[in-house]
Amino acid sequence: MSNRFISTPDTRYFEDYVAGSVYEFGAIGVEEREVLDFGKRFVPLSYHTDPQAAKQSIYGGLIASGWHTAALMMRLYTENYLSKVANLGSPGCDELRWHRPVFPGDVLSIRVTVLETRRSETKPDRGIIRSFVEVLNQRREPVMSVTMVNFVTCRKPVNDG
Repeated sequence: MSNRFISTPDTRYFEDYVAGSVYEFGAIGVEEREVLDFGKRFVPLSYHTDPQAAKQSIYGGLIASGWHTAALMMRLYTENYLSKVANLGSPGCDELRWHRPVFPGDVLSIRVTVLETRRSETKPDRGIIRSFVEVLNQRREPVMSVTMVNFVTCRKPVNDG
């Protein structure tokens, strides 16, 4: 079940992220030219860079690098989920997993579950959001998952009273 944000990324603050909420965003296509270019530049393995050699691999054809899949996920995550006015960055991510190969022609979407939200104890003008992101192919099969951590400014100051 997917929820809808009441706010848009242009007006979204820490308080708009509610633990337990699930959102879906997409789609983004996986283009062969981009798979080849990304592979040649960053992960020069034959199943990312050579369609003929990739046919002989365990994948049976050209596949996107997992890092390319992560970059596509970040595009959807950044455009749709992150605040454009209150996002302060990220200290990192946890538990990155690649579950299935991603092929040229696949169409990816993301499902984001808000795992936890809490105000920072040391900087009470912001909160920390942990989100579980699943990347799904057009058959709705998970191809990647990762737990993201983001710092987001709060809309309302801490009430000292």
